[in-house]
Amino acid sequence: MDQSRTPYFDVLLDYVDSGVIPFHTPGHMQGKGMDRALREFLGDNVLAIDLTQIRGLDDLLQPSEAIDEAQRLAAEAYGADHSFFLINGSTSGNQIMMMAAVNPGEQIALPRNSHKSAMGGLIMSGAFPVWMRPEVDESLHLDHTVTPETVRRTLEEHPAIKAVYIVSPTYYGVAADLEGIARVTHSYGLPLLVDEAWGPHFHFHPSLPIDALAAGADLAVNSTHKMLGSLSQTAMLHQKGNRIDIGRLKAVVKLFLSTSPNLVLIASLDVARRQMALEGHALLSRTIQLAEDTRRRLNAIEGVQCFGSEQIGKPGVFALDPTKITITVKALGYTGYEAEEILRRRYNVQCELADLFNCLALFTIGTTQEAADRLVYGVKELAREDRPIDVFSPSGVLERRLKTGTYALPKIPPIRMNPREAFLAPAELVSFKGSAGRICAEVITPYPPGIPVISPGEEITPEVVDYLDLEKKAGVRMQGPYDSELRRIRVVRET
Repeated sequence: MDQSRTPYFDVLLDYVDSGVIPFHTPGHMQGKGMDRALREFLGDNVLAIDLTQIRGLDDLLQPSEAIDEAQRLAAEAYGADHSFFLINGSTSGNQIMMMAAVNPGEQIALPRNSHKSAMGGLIMSGAFPVWMRPEVDESLHLDHTVTPETVRRTLEEHPAIKAVYIVSPTYYGVAADLEGIARVTHSYGLPLLVDEAWGPHFHFHPSLPIDALAAGADLAVNSTHKMLGSLSQTAMLHQKGNRIDIGRLKAVVKLFLSTSPNLVLIASLDVARRQMALEGHALLSRTIQLAEDTRRRLNAIEGVQCFGSEQIGKPGVFALDPTKITITVKALGYTGYEAEEILRRRYNVQCELADLFNCLALFTIGTTQEAADRLVYGVKELAREDRPIDVFSPSGVLERRLKTGTYALPKIPPIRMNPREAFLAPAELVSFKGSAGRICAEVITPYPPGIPVISPGEEITPEVVDYLDLEKKAGVRMQGPYDSELRRIRVVRET
């Protein structure tokens, strides 16, 4: 196929150029009815192609014209049999994969550091999780990936499993041995689903980890907007092989897509695919070089550590995406949350995420040398500060625990109920600090990175209470709980 084409973007431009008088949604009528402040900021061009799916502009739920061609171009570019444009991010992609691969009550193997959207997939599909523990780096305080050996052991111990779901790469850029995992999974006759949200660029450069489809995945989701040039909220779902029923997959996709999709988002996917197909190697070469140079400069700052290729070969670190730079600030006396705040407030630099010990900076095809220089300058100044900003409680317990290293991620809680059943069961609110032993009825997720600590159907353990209390004191935001301050928690009502 001609990868220089952008069939969907072209039909939107043709519609605008034809001067059609709209009597259809959206109500702003190509910007004419929009508040002037927003219209002037967005510009008439964007509003002109914010249209609805009418004759000639195809239908995302039943594509047969321009969207169909755009998705076939994407499939060819990514080496897929079928590709689907998503307008609700990889969140919908993860949920579609589970709904397409497993039935209510069936078991699916997945790593504990899965994104919270995977829990949504479990709740909607009715599947039962068999959690796999990813490899943990105690020195970096990070979960990495699961290994082929872990997958094999899990499948041996749980012969009823119907699918394997893997996260690769992690938020921090660590990639799994997907080829090894695919061999193990397929030897059991099972499909491999991969949350590759953070790897939409892998396919387009040999210096990056192997992409999921090339490694043997049956389904993979990419967040195109995270690392490439499409608009926020856009992603792609790719399918390859015959282990997934394509008819069922298409039916599930239709369940998750809006009948009123944002056509600007769809067009941005079309154009982002063209950019990667034609210019991806050159753009990513520059990005990788810039990221590696910045990592070297940051590592030269006393008290700062940015892990890199030296980690490859350690448990759970099969490969590494060099465009992710994890800045470990523990030796400076800061939490990652403090460092992120200082970089933003004092040096006008915003990182992608922070955790207790790290800040994460993304380098993409849009990152400039000037931006990289500013990041290095801000971290250098951060390292010169003579005191950390005090966000700790007066007792100083949190500060002492972090400095002495008496901190660990909690163990996977016992599963007491199917996630769907617990989520839908009659519930009550109880004191969070007194909730140990109860069955959780909601998802509690420090965000970012968006990995649940406790999920519906799991027993709340003292470890979980202690860990989440630590995160709260450090200033992390919690997503999912009914009480955003986590003073109370929803649990399954006792009968």
